[in-house]
Amino acid sequence: MKITYSEEELIHLLHAWAAITFSFAVILSDGFMGLGPQFVSNLIIAGITVGTAFLFHEMAHKVLAQKYGCWAEFRKFNLGLILAVVMSFFGFIIAAPGAVIISGLVSKEQNGKISVVGPLTNIGLAFLFLALGILWTKTFGAMPPLVQKITSYGFFINSWLALFNMIPFPPIDGSKVIAWSLPIWIIVSSLTFFMVFFM
Repeated sequence: MKITYSEEELIHLLHAWAAITFSFAVILSDGFMGLGPQFVSNLIIAGITVGTAFLFHEMAHKVLAQKYGCWAEFRKFNLGLILAVVMSFFGFIIAAPGAVIISGLVSKEQNGKISVVGPLTNIGLAFLFLALGILWTKTFGAMPPLVQKITSYGFFINSWLALFNMIPFPPIDGSKVIAWSLPIWIIVSSLTFFMVFFM
């Protein structure tokens, strides 16, 4: 089935990606106190790591939902984006950039799979960043500071995003995963917990 994107959706994705990228770049720059020459490099780091984590997570939901015959498009949450930007200057973020809106009939199993594919995508991205770091070291030796920050932060932020989204409370993904399959929820949650706290 062909995956479709509307112009409105692409605009919403761009706005959300830009706001999230900017917010995390501010966090990486230590808020108000850290804005300076390093902000540009932190903007690059945030765009590659947090930006891709957000985009691929939401698009995973969308693609699977459309494959199940649903209408599915991302819509930004303006208040959540504004709060993310404002709070980043004070050193923390509670990000609610928006969500993929899904319309159509799906079974509990399909809904669970649509929900879990987002965190699974972040797990895959986390290990991709980890593998890139290992491959760079084995091939070229010590990593330049920018590359080291991208690979380490890419693993960290994707691991955290996957773990957060497995929280079993509505409307977070984990609530729909656990309603479909407790074993799947336990496996994915345990893996993300291990990645965040032991890797």
